[in-house]
Amino acid sequence: MTNNLEPELNRAYMLETLNWLLNTPSPTGYCMAIMDRVRAEADKLGYEMQMTPKGNGIITIVGAKTDEVAGITAHVDTLGAMVRSIKPNGMLRITPLGGYAMQTVEGEYCLVHTRDGRTYEGTVLSTKPSVHVYSDARDWKREEANMEIRIDELTSSKEDTEKLGIAVGDIVSWDPRARMLDNGWIKSRHLDDKASVAALFGMLEWLKRTGVKPVKSLKIIISTYEEVGHGTSYIPPDITELIAVDMGAIGDDLSATERDVSICAKDSTGPYDYEMTSKLIALAKRANIPHAVDIYPHYGSDASAALRGGSNIRAALLGPGVHASHGMERTHVDAIANTAALLLVYVTEI
Repeated sequence: MTNNLEPELNRAYMLETLNWLLNTPSPTGYCMAIMDRVRAEADKLGYEMQMTPKGNGIITIVGAKTDEVAGITAHVDTLGAMVRSIKPNGMLRITPLGGYAMQTVEGEYCLVHTRDGRTYEGTVLSTKPSVHVYSDARDWKREEANMEIRIDELTSSKEDTEKLGIAVGDIVSWDPRARMLDNGWIKSRHLDDKASVAALFGMLEWLKRTGVKPVKSLKIIISTYEEVGHGTSYIPPDITELIAVDMGAIGDDLSATERDVSICAKDSTGPYDYEMTSKLIALAKRANIPHAVDIYPHYGSDASAALRGGSNIRAALLGPGVHASHGMERTHVDAIANTAALLLVYVTEI
């Protein structure tokens, strides 16, 4: 990194943080446990995190200019499911939490979280799961009505499953299958958006370790409902500009790679603030941070949610490049470090 921001970012710390984030279940609306861990990590770094009524966390860092406040947000909530009904054969019908193609979770291991605190393992399957039994198993449409969860318990009826304490409305989380390879590749579910949260903590650790003060005061918002569109629909009114840190889309005519920080100029909700986006691009170029500028055609962010919620702000979007988003995702530690680096350059120069 340039811009007198030595010593370097602590990549080992960011990977360690990402590992426990990925392995803590947090489907949207079920983020209590992970927010407890996030708050404990903030405390360990010496930052106080206040909780909002809906379960978001806000970390405030006093800057050189105390009369100006910039916001940065990333989300810990992930895709998942909820029990829609218990079938006569004891299997579970589910309804999705977040937007994903149902075939991306076929065959996935999962956990069913009951409201009285019990947890059961299961597997997501098509209702015609075997080519040895069903002639149309290959062509059977993978949609909500044709998918179910097989619970790893002795159950063959609705009554058997109910005796386990499982009920309609219980949360289902996917096994992340997180792998961090020695060559820097990271593959896992839920890199959207836990890779960005790890980058934010890398930034926080650097600021605390070096004692560098941001130019403006910062409010770091960790949100818990992004996947359903209202993560930061409310933000503190003193924030005048907001950067959403969320995964960068890859594919089709997009130019980002899994080692870049991706800067989004426009998504499905419209263009992001021209001046903020231009400044991020200029800073990335000046600091030699590998980056790409792209347009995401099927995407919305917490910055979009804040604007729709009526916030009178400027907003921008950036994040680590992530391949196969809302599926079995992959990124590289370089993308996480590059995201943290661009954020640091930004907050020390705004």
